[in-house]
Amino acid sequence: MKAIITGSTGMVGKGVLLECIDDAQVEEILLINRSSLNLDHPKVKELIHKDFTDFSAIESQLIGYDACFHCMGVSSAGISEETYHKLTYSISEALASTLHSINPNMMFNYVSGAGTDSTEKSNTMWARVKGKTENMILNMGFKDAYMFQPGVILPERGIKSKTTLYNTMYVIMKPFYSLLKKMKSVTTTTHLGKAMINTYFYPQELKRLEGADINKMALMS
Repeated sequence: MKAIITGSTGMVGKGVLLECIDDAQVEEILLINRSSLNLDHPKVKELIHKDFTDFSAIESQLIGYDACFHCMGVSSAGISEETYHKLTYSISEALASTLHSINPNMMFNYVSGAGTDSTEKSNTMWARVKGKTENMILNMGFKDAYMFQPGVILPERGIKSKTTLYNTMYVIMKPFYSLLKKMKSVTTTTHLGKAMINTYFYPQELKRLEGADINKMALMS
């Protein structure tokens, strides 16, 4: 399997990348980033692309891939709905539509979040926008697609969040990881990465995966 990953400079995307590197079933990885990850690995190629609302300039380099793991995401805190919509929905639509035009037989997975509203009617702005984004991807016409809706994600393998506050919180929480992992809504960067890969090899009827579903999928082999 050859996979495209977005958001690999962030905590979730880095977790997915590490699992893809370690998994022998993943032959090739293409990272699409705004800034370089500076990673040297024989499996990994990287495209630096600044405008995530238009992928036409790199479209020819996106040919030949079997799956896309779209792990980009921003917090809705302190930004307008218009800005959040552009950074969440518009970017996802640009990527999904470009990839679908190249290869509708690929799989497209999107990291959304717990509490996302698929009815698109929620009073909570981010839930409504993410629900719209999920629906757009699921209705795009890909061979398969999964919406990952994790609650709490615990970083593993030395991965850190870009947000200082979150890193402090994870340090405080670390002694309780073993207890937290028993909670249904809690997953890890490792499990999320493994689950991303396994959805390709073990297709499921359930297309929106919450924490417990992600953990179950991660253990399939």
